[in-house]
Parts: sequence; C-alpha cells; structure tokens
Amino acid sequence: MKWRPNVDELRQDMSLSSSSSLASSASSPTATASSSTSWFSGIVRGRISRSSSVKMSNNNAVPIESAGPIKAKNQYRGILFKYGPKPIQVAFKTGDYKQQVIFIGGLTDGFLATDYLEPLAMALDREKWSLVQLLLSSSYSGYGTSSLQEDAMELDQLISFLINKENSEGVVLLGHSTGCQDIVHYMRTNAACSRAVRAAILQAPVSDREYRATLPETAAMIDLASSMIAEGRGSELMPREADLSPITAYRFHSLCAYMGDDDLFSSDLTDDQLRMRLGHMSNTPCQVIFSMADEYVPEYVDKKALVERLCRAMGGAEKVEIEHGNHSLSNRVGEAVQAIIDFVKIDGPKGWDDPWN
Repeated sequence: MKWRPNVDELRQDMSLSSSSSLASSASSPTATASSSTSWFSGIVRGRISRSSSVKMSNNNAVPIESAGPIKAKNQYRGILFKYGPKPIQVAFKTGDYKQQVIFIGGLTDGFLATDYLEPLAMALDREKWSLVQLLLSSSYSGYGTSSLQEDAMELDQLISFLINKENSEGVVLLGHSTGCQDIVHYMRTNAACSRAVRAAILQAPVSDREYRATLPETAAMIDLASSMIAEGRGSELMPREADLSPITAYRFHSLCAYMGDDDLFSSDLTDDQLRMRLGHMSNTPCQVIFSMADEYVPEYVDKKALVERLCRAMGGAEKVEIEHGNHSLSNRVGEAVQAIIDFVKIDGPKGWDDPWN
C-alpha cells in the first residue's frame, strides 16, 4: 500500500510556513506572487532544493568500487535485455565481461532456477566472467508447446546478440536438467554462432522418459500422442491429465516415448544409440555433473554406470559425481559451484582464438 500524506498536517505546516514568509518578505516586490503560489509547488521546490544539495555533495564524494553481482539474498545486480523479437526473449546478465556462462534451465524453469546460481554469479565475477540467464519460449509453462528445435534457434539468437552487441570472446553453456537436452541439440545443429561455444556443462542430464514411465497415466498417453501424430495432429494439445501444463502431442511424445527427440540420456539406450545421439559432443570440451541421489532417476537405474556411459558416448567428457546430491543440487551448492568454476577455469576462453578464425 502506498504512503499518503496527512492533508491536515500538510495544511498546518504550510500555514505556519506562509505566515513566517509573509512577515519576512512584506517589503519584497515579489511578496504578492509568493503568497499566491500553491502549497503543492512549495513542496516541489523544497524537494528540488534538497535534491540539488545532495547532488552537490555527491560531486565531492570519493568514488567507490563497483558492487558485486549479488546485492542480498535472491537480489542480483546486472543488466536485463532483450535478445530477440518475441516478448519472452529476455535475458539477465550479471557482470560486464567479454566471456559468459549461459545458464539454460529445465522444464518449468525461468530466472533464478537453482540455488547454486547466486554463489556461482559471485564466483564467476571473481574470475571476470558474466553469468547470463535467459528466458526461452519453453520457459515456465511454455515447454509443452515448444521444442528442442525452437530452443536451439533462440539460444543461437542470444549468442549472436552477445557476440555482436557485447563483443563476446566465447561462451560456456551450462544446462540444468532438460537444459542439457537443449545444449546437445543445439551443438548438433552446427548453427553459425555455435562456433562461439567453447565448452558445455551438463548438470543433471537425466531421462524424462524413464521418470515419466513411473507415472501410471504415461503409457496410455503415449499411445494417444502417437495416434494424434499419425493423424497429422501433432501440434494439437493433449488432454489435461497428460501434464500439469498445456502440452502438444508432439512434445509429449518427444519427452516420454522411446527414442523421442528428447530421449538422450536413458539408461536402456545401447552404447551405439548413445553415441549416435551424443557423439558429436566430442568436438566440444564437456563436463557431466551427475547427482547420485537425483530424485528424478528411478531407483533401478545404476547411476554410476549411466554417467560413465554418457561421458564415454561424448568422447570422454569430464565426470563429476555429487554424492547425496539432489536433482537441482540445492543440498550440495558448494560442490556444484566448485566443480563448475574449476572446469570453466581450465576450459574457458583464456588462450583461445577468435571464434570466427
């Protein structure tokens, strides 16, 4: 609720002020004009006077160093900017550096998606890196009517913006959950700006299909989605019970069906299938951060064997196993930040050539 002044008190104050000013300026030729001026303009003049004195004192102040990227808990300092024409295409950057880590969240995520982003922003700032969080058409509840293809196009637009407007010297992509699928798909497209991607970090690359298979309604919904796609209705919405958010037959099938477009990290895929889907990542330095108590990985899955196979399929990605870590690593924030920073410092842009040469 906005503060409102007490009108009676204001009138009383103005009355006292007017009486004294009239007495002191009775001989002044401007006395008549002053007495006819509104009480509101008196308040404005007072504010202008105080503002001017503050500005004058600030001119003599000793300059202080620029503040860090975090003001307080869940309060970030940075720049909010649009990187594309859609209303949703907004990103937030902490730090003003020429090398950036781009965080790509998972299903239902948007800004401030994980607890480790705050300490990560501070740690990156010390290393002269910016952290960029972006919103995609698939952010929040938009994932059900979007796709990996659309995410890849929008990610390319963001990187293009950073190169052309921010003079970026290279980026590292950091994916959380389904954001890992975005990275893998984007690097497969060989889009022009993907040449600026110097490294990739996959945090919680888990199988949506294997998790959803544990839900009772999934099997019937996969059959329905398959029928709708066969009938040319892949872009139509599924029944409400299919998902918490509106979701098309295509996206449901992509997330939940065997060898769907999003099916990249399932434990029942063969080594050949994993290489077919992940092998192109061998051209990019990669780190896989796997939570060994991830609640979205079914208990029957051998996590150690799975992360080993994923790293091997990507041509020898760096493996980081976080013991007892949950899906978002909210219970292992320090370990998450340390792993990311160590990798960025090793495989960051230091010593790299211009991405276009």
